[in-house]
Amino acid sequence: MKELKEIRDDQIRILGEGGTKNPLPRSVWIIILSVLGVALIGVIILYVTRQKEEVIQELKAPEPALFEPVREPEPILHKWIGEKTDSLAPGYTEIRDTLINDIPIRIFIPHNAEMSLHIGRMDKEDKSIIYAAQAADVRADNGGIVGAFVLNGEPKAWGLSKKGYCASINGKVTIGVADNTSLFEEATMHNGYFFRQYPLVKDGQVIDNEPKGKSIRRAICDRQGEIFMVETGSIESFHDFAQALADLGVDQAVYLVGSSAYGWAVDEAGATHEFGEDNYYTGRRRMPKNTSYIVWRKR
Repeated sequence: MKELKEIRDDQIRILGEGGTKNPLPRSVWIIILSVLGVALIGVIILYVTRQKEEVIQELKAPEPALFEPVREPEPILHKWIGEKTDSLAPGYTEIRDTLINDIPIRIFIPHNAEMSLHIGRMDKEDKSIIYAAQAADVRADNGGIVGAFVLNGEPKAWGLSKKGYCASINGKVTIGVADNTSLFEEATMHNGYFFRQYPLVKDGQVIDNEPKGKSIRRAICDRQGEIFMVETGSIESFHDFAQALADLGVDQAVYLVGSSAYGWAVDEAGATHEFGEDNYYTGRRRMPKNTSYIVWRKR
């Protein structure tokens, strides 16, 4: 009460909390503002640096070319199936058996020999022959050769009933698939050989054909420059046969007369391996006069 009494009439006393809090010293505020300023400057520097890096990356990045080069897949290289032989050794046929897609395949690889064509019955006693098999088909109505055919430079038949072809010109065998090819004319000019048959494989891809039956199948093939003939050990459709050749790695293949058509091969030991029916054209069956063969003879 003493305190109250000490208040004069012209004074006012406020009751409640004590005096106000003391504000932060000026030096503390300076430190806080300095830290915030440094942090802000760091953020600005970091942002500017990143922007410059992005610009540099864009400048370094090569501009897309107008015509980007197309990289073709590297061809799969296979080892040749046949063995290496002395070029001075006598010619013969290397015979290998394999199984492709459950299809037994016999491969006939000629060595030191040259391919030609022949029309008419073959002489089995000709010791220069190491392989022979029927080549072009024969028409059932008039006995003529089906498709274009050149025999030692002389055209024997014309036409494009089948797109597959095989040519032997100056000792080089070429197998392919095309509607038109200059090899027919080249064969006539250079005493070469040319015939047409069903195409089976073109550039490693299967070619489907119209005949749908099954039979013993034969073909002449090009596998990365290695020329050989094949025969199935079981009756097969055209498609399954062509697929087996493609899976074997064959690049180009055309058909050879299959089924019971007769032929033979002579191995390195001189043994003769026959296929087909030797006596098919006997009795009332007469061999068409235009029956043709591919023939490999010793060089």
